[in-house]
Amino acid sequence: MLAFSKMNGAGNDFVVVDNRDQSISLTREQIEKVCQRQRGIGADGFLAVEPAENGADYRMRYYNADGGEAEMCGNGARCFARFVNKLEGNSLETTTFETIAGTIKAEFFGENVRIQLSEPFDLSLKTPLEVAGNALEVSSVNTGVPHAVVFVGDPAAVPIREWGSAIRHHAHFAPAGTNVNFVGVLGSGHIAIRTYERGVEDETLACGTGMVACAIIHHELTGEASPIQVDVAGGDTLEVAFEKDADGTYRNVTLLGPADFTFDGTLHFL
Repeated sequence: MLAFSKMNGAGNDFVVVDNRDQSISLTREQIEKVCQRQRGIGADGFLAVEPAENGADYRMRYYNADGGEAEMCGNGARCFARFVNKLEGNSLETTTFETIAGTIKAEFFGENVRIQLSEPFDLSLKTPLEVAGNALEVSSVNTGVPHAVVFVGDPAAVPIREWGSAIRHHAHFAPAGTNVNFVGVLGSGHIAIRTYERGVEDETLACGTGMVACAIIHHELTGEASPIQVDVAGGDTLEVAFEKDADGTYRNVTLLGPADFTFDGTLHFL
């Protein structure tokens, strides 16, 4: 029997389990089955709380819906933080947890959580790529996981499965591939995005590291100041903030937004 919580961060949904005693050991196929929407619980990803190894409070293990382990997930990190706060009787003001992408700090503001992410790297601007017969300018940055960013007039009009899959598997991003974001500018300090996530291989309602990537690229291309408001397909507006040193290094990169419990349950594996 697997006890779990179903959670979502701005519509990006997760199955979360307490594995501090490390009694849970699921195969990639089992995790994929848990995340499968027709025959499992249904989720964009799977999160496990484990003991920290390098001095943080916890360790966050994150798996995409295909069962493959990934470096980090911004919306998942906020849900992870609220989950461990619940484990601690909602007594925490802050917490830290280790990920493959580095140590994340979280602060609690009611049902909202602010996470401080690792420093972005591998920044590249406006690379011309042929995508599904279209000439696009594709920027990219790694905000814990790799993201491609394309500015478009209207994100709602983008054929996101076709273009997203084409960019995700493009030779330019081989061999690991990339997540893909399509961005529209709504006004000063305000953008809207749609995201195609690798591992899910489809659009998701929100992607935390994608929001940060889009805000960073928006700043690089326009000089728009921090903080930047980001509307996502799930209907929420989140806030990305950052500082930038004279040498171009980003630091104190944060993402503020909701992390909600949907339901708790137990799953029996046959």
